[in-house]
Amino acid sequence: MPYLDWSQCPAVESIPGKVSGAWLLRGTRTPAKVVFENIEAGMTIDEVIEQFPVSREEIDSLMSFVAQSLDRDPSFD
Repeated sequence: MPYLDWSQCPAVESIPGKVSGAWLLRGTRTPAKVVFENIEAGMTIDEVIEQFPVSREEIDSLMSFVAQSLDRDPSFD
């Protein structure tokens, strides 16, 4: 999987000192990583929305960013 530059994703933010500077869904304390871990573990997007203070639009934006990154040619630095 190519490296993702999360700073380019409008759905997330990283604030030093807030949840250890993790990439969070903007305006929440929910790490983007938690969304992916729970979906990987079998939760549906609706279940993620029920468990965490996130909206479908935020998750859609997050997923769209990841999907678009897969369309880019890999960079081998």
